[in-house]
Amino acid sequence: MRNDIKTSCQKRLSRIEGQVRGLSKMVEEDRYCIDIVTQISAVRAALRRVEEEILKDHVSHCVEHAIASGDKADQRAKISELMAVIGRADR
Repeated sequence: MRNDIKTSCQKRLSRIEGQVRGLSKMVEEDRYCIDIVTQISAVRAALRRVEEEILKDHVSHCVEHAIASGDKADQRAKISELMAVIGRADR
């Protein structure tokens, strides 16, 4: 993973960690259910953005390297694992 992507993702994940702690506090304080659900949606969206950033980096680095290498087995493996991850992400 490129250093700039790694740094960006770490910052985002730290913010998400704070959001999750806030969610726990909201539950503990018996906050309004809809407010909690709204915050859960925000956490999911933030995690999706991190996931997208990491996947973009993977494609532009790992998959691109496999394609440039000319190694058909490596190319197939990288595409296969990418498709499997995308398939799981939709669930």
